Amino acid sequence: MTAVLELGALVGALSAGVFADKYSRRYSIIAACIIFIIGSSFQTFAQSLPHLFIGRAIGGLGVGALSMLSPLYMAEISPPELRGSLLALEQLSIVLGVVFGFWTGFLTRSLEGSASWRIPLGIQIGPGVILALGCLVLPPSPRWLVLKGRNADALKSLAKLRMRPSPRAGSVGDDDEDEEVDELLKIELLEMRVENELIHRRFGAEDSGKEGFGSEARAWGRLFSKEYRERTWIGVLIMVFQQWSGINALLYYGPTLVQSIGLKGDTISLLVSGGIGIVQFLAVLPAILYIDKLGRKPLLRFGSAFMTVSHLSIALLVILFQDDWANHRTAAWVAVGGIYTFTAAYGTSFGPIGWVLPSEVFPLSMRSQGVALSTASNWSNNFLIGLLTPVLVTYSPSATFVIFATACFVAYLWSTYVVPETANISLEEMDEVFRSEAGREDREVKGQIEVDFGLRALINELYQDSSDS
Repeated sequence: MTAVLELGALVGALSAGVFADKYSRRYSIIAACIIFIIGSSFQTFAQSLPHLFIGRAIGGLGVGALSMLSPLYMAEISPPELRGSLLALEQLSIVLGVVFGFWTGFLTRSLEGSASWRIPLGIQIGPGVILALGCLVLPPSPRWLVLKGRNADALKSLAKLRMRPSPRAGSVGDDDEDEEVDELLKIELLEMRVENELIHRRFGAEDSGKEGFGSEARAWGRLFSKEYRERTWIGVLIMVFQQWSGINALLYYGPTLVQSIGLKGDTISLLVSGGIGIVQFLAVLPAILYIDKLGRKPLLRFGSAFMTVSHLSIALLVILFQDDWANHRTAAWVAVGGIYTFTAAYGTSFGPIGWVLPSEVFPLSMRSQGVALSTASNWSNNFLIGLLTPVLVTYSPSATFVIFATACFVAYLWSTYVVPETANISLEEMDEVFRSEAGREDREVKGQIEVDFGLRALINELYQDSSDS
C-alpha cells in the first residue's frame, strides 16, 4: 500500500516535465490535480482491496507530478530575495498535511466500519480541488512564456506577480521599449530573454521553445554533460540525503520505531510519532524566515550535524538499554527527545532546502527535466526507505539509527565541500555560481547578447539616474 503510491509518484515526477514545457506549468498542475482527485476517489469509495491499490497508483501519479511541478512553478515566479522562503512554504504545507493527516487518522481509528478509513482518504480530495481551482487565477510562469517567445505576455505576467501596473494592451512589443513599462520589470524580462537567447545560440534553434522527442531527449542528455553534471548531482543527491536522513522512516513507521526504543502501547506510540509531525511543522517556520538571510549552506551544515548527533545518541541508548527498557524509562524518553531533536534539525535544513536547490540550479532549457529527475530521486529513495525500514528495525534497531547517522554525516561533508551558495542569486545568474570552461565561454556570448538586447544600456541609464538624484 505504501510502495504502490511511491512507484506511481516516481512515474509522475519523471513524466511531468514533458507536459510542463509543452502545456505550461499551471495547466500541468491542474491536470495533475485531476489525476490525484480521481485516485483519491478510487480509494475513498473502494469496494475491494484492488480498488485501493488502483487508487493509490493513480493518486501517486498526481502526487509525483505535483511534487515536481509546484517547486518548479514557484521558483520561476519568485523574486531572488524571496525565492528560498517561498519554496520553503512547500515544505511547510507538506508537513501541515502530514500533521493533519496523522491526527485525522488517529481520531477516526475507533469509528465503526469503513468510516474509520474512508473519512481520512476522502478529506484529501478537498485540497486537490482547491489547488486546481486556485491555479485558474494564478498567472502563467513568465519564464515559460519567454521560452515560447511570448515576451509581451511574459511582461504582463511579471507585472501581476510583482504587483506593478500592467502595460497597456498592444503597447508592448518584442523590443519592450514602451516608456510606460516599469524599468525594473523591463530589466527582469530582458534577463529572461538573454538567458533564452543564450540557450538558442548554445544549443541550436530546435531547442528554443520547441517541443518534440528530439529536443526533449537533448535536454535530458545535457543533464549528464560535463557542463551540467555537477548541478544534476546536486539535485539528485540532496533528495538522497533528504530521504536517508530517516525522516520518512519515522513518519511511515513511527510507532514501530518508538516501540523499538521501549515505549509500549498503541496509544502512546501513536501520540509520540504524531508529535514528530508537529515538531517538524514548528521547525519549518524559522527556515522560512531565515533561509534567504542565512543562506542554504549554513542551514544544511547545521541540520546535518545535529541530525548525526541525534541518531548516534539514540543508537547508543538502544545498545545500552534495549534489554531492560522497563527499568530505564528515563532513557527511553531521552531517546524520544533525540527523535524530536533530529526532526527539528531536519525541518530547518534538508526538509525545505531539498525542494529549493533543484528548482534553482538548472538553466531554463532543462529546468523541468532537472527538477523532474531530482524529484524522481526523492520518490525512488522514498520507496527504498519504505521497503527496507521494517526489515532493518526487525534486524537491529540500533543499526537502523547508525545507518541514518552515517547518511547524515556524509550529508554534512557534502554540504560543506560540494554545495554552492545560491541564496539571493537570480535564476539567470546561476551559471556564474557553477564556473567551468563552458561557463566562461557562455558569459562572453551572454555579454554580447545583453548589449544587443539593450540590457546593459538600460542598467547603466538607471544607475546614472540614481547617481544624479
